[in-house]
Amino acid sequence: MSGEVLINLTPMETRVAVVENGVLQEAFIERARRRGIVGNIYKGKVVRVLPGMQAAFVDIGLDRAAFIHAHEVMPPGTPADEQVSIAQLLHEGQSLVVQVTKDPIGSKGARLTTHLSVPSRYLVYMPDSPHNGVSQRIEDEGERERLRDLVEAAQAEQTLEVTGGFIVRTAAEGVSLEEMVGDMHFLLRLWRKVSERKISAPAPSVIYDDLPLFMRTLRDVMRDDIEKVRIDSRENYVKLVEFAEEFMPSAVERIEHYAGERPIFDLFSVEDEIQKALGRKVQLKSGGYLVIDPTEAMTTIDVNTGGFVGHRNLEETIFKTNLEAATAIARQLRLRNLGGIIIIDFIDMEDPEHQRQVLRVLEKALERDHAKTKCTGVTELGLVQVTRKRTRESLEQTLCEACPACQGRGTLKTPESVCYEIFREILREERAYSAETYTVLASQSVVDRLLDEESAAVADLEEFIGKTIRFQVESHYSQEQYDIVLM
Repeated sequence: MSGEVLINLTPMETRVAVVENGVLQEAFIERARRRGIVGNIYKGKVVRVLPGMQAAFVDIGLDRAAFIHAHEVMPPGTPADEQVSIAQLLHEGQSLVVQVTKDPIGSKGARLTTHLSVPSRYLVYMPDSPHNGVSQRIEDEGERERLRDLVEAAQAEQTLEVTGGFIVRTAAEGVSLEEMVGDMHFLLRLWRKVSERKISAPAPSVIYDDLPLFMRTLRDVMRDDIEKVRIDSRENYVKLVEFAEEFMPSAVERIEHYAGERPIFDLFSVEDEIQKALGRKVQLKSGGYLVIDPTEAMTTIDVNTGGFVGHRNLEETIFKTNLEAATAIARQLRLRNLGGIIIIDFIDMEDPEHQRQVLRVLEKALERDHAKTKCTGVTELGLVQVTRKRTRESLEQTLCEACPACQGRGTLKTPESVCYEIFREILREERAYSAETYTVLASQSVVDRLLDEESAAVADLEEFIGKTIRFQVESHYSQEQYDIVLM
């Protein structure tokens, strides 16, 4: 599998597209006014302790207070019988050094932990943990053992004091001792600076800021199968090359400045794919389609055969549609950055072997996802449950806001429903105030219906109350808005 990374930089925002085999797989967007803060370390102040929730709110200098649970304050791996109340751990006004694990999403504040860590290309340094570990994505046991030995050897060669432990990242597969030593030395130097700021910085303030998106992408996304990294900003191309020369020498020759006349996101139709990813419906090549509905509690994905009629029999048609859907769903989860609980309603399959194969294809496709995912078997209702770690806003949450007309419901009351509401409201007003005349201000579609289909009902109402009802179109009103003016 071959891949490319496209980086589009403007003063207002940074956009990154990860393309595999000519198809957009992931999109990252960071606005200058609203940068993601996952990984940032803050010195905060506890503003409220909630013993009933075993949690606390911490002011870290953002618009909303951030949230921390008791188990994120206690030492990692504390047994259940030794855990204590949040009130014994924290008190209001206390200064606390914390790290953001989840961006603020919607009305929820950021999620925090006191278990600090700082990442580099090959390692994650955890100053409060004495243990070393290897990413579970590295499956070869021989390589895992080699990397464990490599970390211990690199620790022995350090001139700076090593007090914590290291997790070896997936990108470290096949690295040499020299590269590991250099990476570890960088992390220890970085942590020494952070430790100094922990003491001197006031609360609330940021004491460690993660890399900007275009550098973070190089650190976190770069793999052997990424053939090119194209960036359309000359100034930031130079910065990216300097960063790569210091930390990722093998990636330098793959970075190039894109100076083409076409916008960089027009390559591989990235712009079009992002627009499609904001819609509910996803067309499959066979003629089937997916319907994706994110909600507050979970995301539901429905699979339909659509125009695909197959060639042999119904079961075979359903099986092929579900196989194609499984691959498409894994891609959509990455592209849209959907997190939390995801419920997939595949088309019902009677053959257990077909169910097993569809589930295996889905699990295989999810293996390329950087976010942690977990997939269950098929339930009694024929549903597949997937959990995907949510750390930042979804693509839709980043680019869109709730519709002001429907308030995010996705539907509007019909003109007929609004007309009947107006009739009821006029009757209420008449009983309460008994005005001389009533003027209804409403949208064009509602007034049109009142003067046409509902004209007989309006005449009956005028006769019943013995008053005149006038209508006035307000072009800026939404279909559900109306006002009744008493004269």
